[in-house]
Amino acid sequence: MPDGHRPADGCSRQEAVNPTLDPDGLHDANGRTDIVDVEALTVGTADWVQRTSGRLTTAERRALLRPLARTHLQNVAGRLRLALGVHPGRHAYLPADRLAPPSTGLTRTAETCARRILPTPLLNHSYRTYVFGRALGELDHTDVDTELLYAAALLHDTGLVNPTGDADFTLTSARLARVVAEDVGLSTAATDTLLTAITMHHTPGVTTAAGPVAYLLAAGAAADVAGIRSWDLPSRTIAQAVREHPRSGFKKAFTEAFRQEAARVPEGRAQLLLHYGALAAAIRFAPFAE
Repeated sequence: MPDGHRPADGCSRQEAVNPTLDPDGLHDANGRTDIVDVEALTVGTADWVQRTSGRLTTAERRALLRPLARTHLQNVAGRLRLALGVHPGRHAYLPADRLAPPSTGLTRTAETCARRILPTPLLNHSYRTYVFGRALGELDHTDVDTELLYAAALLHDTGLVNPTGDADFTLTSARLARVVAEDVGLSTAATDTLLTAITMHHTPGVTTAAGPVAYLLAAGAAADVAGIRSWDLPSRTIAQAVREHPRSGFKKAFTEAFRQEAARVPEGRAQLLLHYGALAAAIRFAPFAE
């Protein structure tokens, strides 16, 4: 991937993500394609968000309840192990230099945009998301393009700031990411990977089948927001990430941002997570002091 980039101010320019429709022949009452197979990577992809504005059909909502329930059970078991001091992270160790972010034309441009757009709580969340996602990748032995993962982490929540319209916030985040990608001459394949990682990151049940960038972005964000898999992370890794990128009232700021998103897009994934995922409670009781 090229390291240089043009000096154009991509942070202030946005373009639409081009949709690619792959219908399965099933339609809801509104004429939308009713794709419900989460594991087939349809719900939450850049194409899906562009096509639907992030509104879930009834069938899609039902399909997402299964991975959401699995996450609930995983969180209960993990938090119990954490409380009892028998969690895997107590024996884990990752050298800090393995988690250092890459510096390239793409990541520098993404960081410039993130710093211009995001308030401190969300900006620091973005940095921690990369560290936790990268760390979980190391522990899972998942190879990942760290350049794309870091850029995705920096840009994934930019659409939460001053949102307008009635589309899922990740559509705005993805549009900005596309502009950044074009400014640095990123390949089409890498751009697609970047965009779908961003739009999928708060879909319940993202697995490695979505690709390592999408999987680890979702995992890193979930660890920082709700403490999911925090029990797998070395205590030193968590402490260093929080020391270098303080939480700065993150729980309150993120809960309020997601409540606003759910009210703005009532058929979207934020509302699903708040209603069925008890996200506000999960954020409040995440194992991070603020």
